[in-house]
Amino acid sequence: MPFSTFKRSVRIERPAATVFAWHERPGAFERLMPPWRRRGRFVHWEHRHYFESTPDGACVLTDEVSYRLPLGALGRVAGGALARRELARLFAYRQAVTKADLETTARYLSVRPMCFLIAGASGLVGRALIPFLRTQGYTVVRLVRRPAAGVDEVSWDPAAGRLDAQAFRGVDVVINLAGEGVADVRWSTERKKALLRSRVESTRTLVNAMGALARGAPFVFISASATGIYGDRGNETLTETSAPGAGFLAGVCEAWEREALAAEALGVRVVRLRTGIVLTPAGGVLAKLLPLFRLGAGGRLASGRMWMSWIAIDDLVGAIYHAVLDRRCDGALNAVAPNAVTNAEFTRVLAQVLRRPALLPVPAAGLRVALGEMADETVLASARVVPGKLKGADYSFRHATLTEALRHLLGRA
Repeated sequence: MPFSTFKRSVRIERPAATVFAWHERPGAFERLMPPWRRRGRFVHWEHRHYFESTPDGACVLTDEVSYRLPLGALGRVAGGALARRELARLFAYRQAVTKADLETTARYLSVRPMCFLIAGASGLVGRALIPFLRTQGYTVVRLVRRPAAGVDEVSWDPAAGRLDAQAFRGVDVVINLAGEGVADVRWSTERKKALLRSRVESTRTLVNAMGALARGAPFVFISASATGIYGDRGNETLTETSAPGAGFLAGVCEAWEREALAAEALGVRVVRLRTGIVLTPAGGVLAKLLPLFRLGAGGRLASGRMWMSWIAIDDLVGAIYHAVLDRRCDGALNAVAPNAVTNAEFTRVLAQVLRRPALLPVPAAGLRVALGEMADETVLASARVVPGKLKGADYSFRHATLTEALRHLLGRA
């Protein structure tokens, strides 16, 4: 029975040997797996990479797939066009990531080998960051809350303040992403305590362990925070120098950042990463919205006038990496895209990318009934945040507009 063939090529301004080496590194498989990817129904699949050197020293990367659908000729007729569209989406995404990651490698080419120690490695951001760092050629050690399973893991217990200072030997960069999910469950008094405690305890444990190291402390500590520190600020434009706002989340972020700042006394550069709404279908806000919007049942929230300061997951990873390497990224750092949008604009663009209507607004009262106190501090809060320091440090955004970010993330480029 004959096979069908799909082929797609992209030019990458790097030597073919460099492109080949990138594909061989740990983490490449994870980097190339789209967050929206579903398991394909193929009875045969053979994927080949071709790395062709060009006369001017670049590389043409070609992905070629031989495949066969079930049900023979009937399968080709009934599902052939859909299969080709899905393959086009898949490899457009994969090749865009490959090209952009290798451009990042070229941009920071003179960087020495480094070891990263990461807390919160199993979370949404950590799962994207670690494969990126490994394909860039770095060593990554993960902090885990169980017995370590290998040399790339270190066990810790932040609730008990337990972390052996020897874990920092040979470590150049510490990245703290640990903390309970803000919107995972409805807030109660106990849940709010857990949100604060998980952030303060993990950060304090890291700083105390760094302080117990006699010498050779990491040169930079990237500690997560959030744009929630600014509170609900309406149409005000918020920079890294803007004052903190009011409310529970603002207070949590302030306490979180205070713990991180203690590392400055150890001679460590501290970056307080004020992250906006992270966009990826793998989790977070976008993952929650997609089922409704795909059904055509989405719409703006309340008035829709609230500002949403968002960032695509690959730009958050890129911003973290840039902050490690550029000393201009010091202190508070707004990790957001340069073009915040209102909630009405966000829902309009998401529906447009999905080719669905967005005609069913959700009233504020309904959100307060469903989410309680959390509604006013999250989905109904307005924060128009700008990435002043990232722009000042010449960070180049992969996805500066919401439309291009969603098209890439959802395979609609």
